[in-house]
Amino acid sequence: MSQQILHYALSLSNWRAHEFTVSISIPSHHTDTLTLALPSWIPGSYMVRDFAKNIITLSAKCEISNSLLAAEKRDKQTWVVDSKGKACVIEYVVYANDLSIRSAFINDQYGFINGTSAFLQVSELENAACHLDVNLPDADEHVANWQTYTSMPVRDITDTQKSWHFHCADYSEFIDHPIYIGIADTYQFDVDNVTFTLLFSGNNNIDYARIARDLTPICQHHLNLFGKPYPVENYLFMTLLADNGFGGLEHNYSTALLYPRFDLPMVGESDKKTDSYITFLSLCSHEFFHTWHVKRIKPSVMVMPNLASETYTNQLWIYEGFTSFYDDLTLARKGVIEPHKYLDILAQNISRLLQNNGRKKQSVAQSSFDAWTKFYKQDASATNNIVSYYTKGGIIAFGLDLLLRKESDNTVSLDSLMQLLWEHYGKQVVGTPDSVIQTLCLEHFNIDVMPYLNRVVYGTEDVALSELVGLIGLSYHTRASTSFEDKGGAVSSSAIKHQFGATLKPASLGLTVVQVFEGLAAMQSGILLNDIVIALDGHVVNLAKLQRLLDSAQRKTVEITLIRDGRLLCVDLPIIPARQDMAYFKVVDSEKLNAWLTK
Repeated sequence: MSQQILHYALSLSNWRAHEFTVSISIPSHHTDTLTLALPSWIPGSYMVRDFAKNIITLSAKCEISNSLLAAEKRDKQTWVVDSKGKACVIEYVVYANDLSIRSAFINDQYGFINGTSAFLQVSELENAACHLDVNLPDADEHVANWQTYTSMPVRDITDTQKSWHFHCADYSEFIDHPIYIGIADTYQFDVDNVTFTLLFSGNNNIDYARIARDLTPICQHHLNLFGKPYPVENYLFMTLLADNGFGGLEHNYSTALLYPRFDLPMVGESDKKTDSYITFLSLCSHEFFHTWHVKRIKPSVMVMPNLASETYTNQLWIYEGFTSFYDDLTLARKGVIEPHKYLDILAQNISRLLQNNGRKKQSVAQSSFDAWTKFYKQDASATNNIVSYYTKGGIIAFGLDLLLRKESDNTVSLDSLMQLLWEHYGKQVVGTPDSVIQTLCLEHFNIDVMPYLNRVVYGTEDVALSELVGLIGLSYHTRASTSFEDKGGAVSSSAIKHQFGATLKPASLGLTVVQVFEGLAAMQSGILLNDIVIALDGHVVNLAKLQRLLDSAQRKTVEITLIRDGRLLCVDLPIIPARQDMAYFKVVDSEKLNAWLTK
């Protein structure tokens, strides 16, 4: 019996209203009714987003008689159609105005669509192949030059370039290929017989050749780490450019990125790498690493996840944490950035963690499990109550690499563990159990890492970097901040004396309180979120003046004038020594450091 086929058609019906239309042609079937549902979350982004809320209208017709069929909505994301087993067509309109890499968005320049936010699944035909036609409206001259780009396999090409045709083996594959329809710049480069395509929304003066040149060794590193046969022959870096915005979401054969357009190098500019450009390269590194580690090596519960509701795992520290370690490290290993720059980036990640008092309350295993609520739905108190499985997970990976090298006399490393994960779990997409790290290390390296994991993964201890980094020619230190803008790493300017204890941003008058850190002066004085600090001891302040006045204070307290919900208040701020919460490294033995970066 041949496989049944569901024919989907996607049309940009009204970009001015941020709407697109989807139709599904469903063949005759053996059930009286059809159940259609949209996922409530997208793999790789662990928050229920209820994509079905954007479906504006839905109707069903018999394909032969063209008569309307009853379509009843059963819950927030499910419809039941009374098809009586006959071939039918479902048509619905979707509102697409979420400029992110998780949902769908249409404006005058392009449309971007994730399958999870666009294509209803037909439950009774869950094993059917999915064909897709993308159609541009003939009457709209504005979209006349638009093109369709996706990593989805091409079924056939239409000469008119008004429609494109794709196919997938089943629904899970179908929703894993984001689709870009619009004006774009593209640039291709090859690495070890894998073709990479850079796609950037709009027409830009960005130096694509330079980006390709910098990404080439990064991609080569990941390909070499996991070895042949490669899981991809073609890979698409799809970047939505915006004035502001940041994000990345992995897929099997592509990644969708969101990035500020003017943070990328322009044609004719110097070859100096800005911090923002380095961050973009690290983001690309991170998402391409997920091709192996998340899309194919994954927790058992994520092999066939239930996209209708939360799917819980305490392993995200392994997946996002390890990837966060490799994304920056790869740039240093391949000479894209200098070792000292990498050490500063690593120190900044550690500094961010040291300022996060929540690391003492929540383990990264708990953080992984609670990603759906506490991590993805953070409020301003998050820094005091939760820990990031990205940030601490990356530092745990760093410590685990050093521990494995130390215990094996430098014969095995985290690279060795990643290769085992790929060989035993990724190649056949066999999900990992919670105990996978300790089991592989014990069985293949004869190294018991469980005491380490109990402390830093299942407990809330910091990674003891001072005891480990000497192995690679470094010493680890902490210092006080130098300013409100200080992110950590090695600096030449003087440290502050006294710490305010809150994150502030400029307001039309004074400074708005964005975060208040537990145990520091601002919280002790009763300063609250969204307060507007306007003066210290009667002097109107900006960020620089506030710090200068704090450091020069000779009394035990100073008076802070602030506005809270339209009321003018004065509070006494205690003057306390600045906390040593900024990390940095010193190079003790450059030969050992270089050996670690190249080994």
